[in-house]
Amino acid sequence: MTKALILIDIQQGFDDPFWGPRNNLDAEDNAAKLLSAFRAQGLFVFHVKHISTETGSPLTGAGAAFKDMVQPDAGEKIIEKSVNSAFIGTDLEHSLRALKITDLTICGLTTPHCVSTTTRMAANLGFRVTLAHDACAAFARNGDTSWSNAPAMTPKQIHDSAIHQIHGEFATARDTDAILAAL
Repeated sequence: MTKALILIDIQQGFDDPFWGPRNNLDAEDNAAKLLSAFRAQGLFVFHVKHISTETGSPLTGAGAAFKDMVQPDAGEKIIEKSVNSAFIGTDLEHSLRALKITDLTICGLTTPHCVSTTTRMAANLGFRVTLAHDACAAFARNGDTSWSNAPAMTPKQIHDSAIHQIHGEFATARDTDAILAAL
């Protein structure tokens, strides 16, 4: 069994007010704890970076840079994408298979978009996935209800809903402390 950590889109652009309020202000710190532990164990680490193709997106230029607490080390693979899944249009699956990785721990931003999509695809591709739910976050912007008469969801509701939809079928949702204890 070979394990890897996949950190998704933990980028400067998510500090932009464009996204609105968010839940889980500790998400990046928890991701940094996971990163430190995976490095200490000599396990594989993959950093995913979203390079937006949308005009005016905060995830371009300086906003595309990784946040300081999760900066890649030499030898850690960086995957650049411009869609929700880290598997589409990238060599992520090939890289994981070449390293004989079977078990993934996934965390990052945002829970209902790139984290969820990458988690679902990873499971569909046959990887065993643990989702570090407290190392992920959602934003108010993730809950656009302009298409319906539904009331807006809070960032916590958006996050929790996304986790509930993933847990059990696509991944096992666990908190950072439980993941660290099992490493």
